[in-house]
Amino acid sequence: MTERTVPRLKFKKDFDFKPSSQSTVAYRAGWEGPVTQACADAAVKAGAADLINVEKSKGRKDGDDAAA
Repeated sequence: MTERTVPRLKFKKDFDFKPSSQSTVAYRAGWEGPVTQACADAAVKAGAADLINVEKSKGRKDGDDAAA
């Protein structure tokens, strides 16, 4: 298993994150929680959120879910 960081944000203002052209994830001002790295990058760059801390999460390496 590998470790990866999970950004945690607190939104200062409403922010719509568009991970693709067909979907939007709306975050309300005051909401706090874990988000994807792409969302964190966009929200912080737009001034809509502050990075609170970074959690460590154990992820799976490619091939870990292969049948044994």
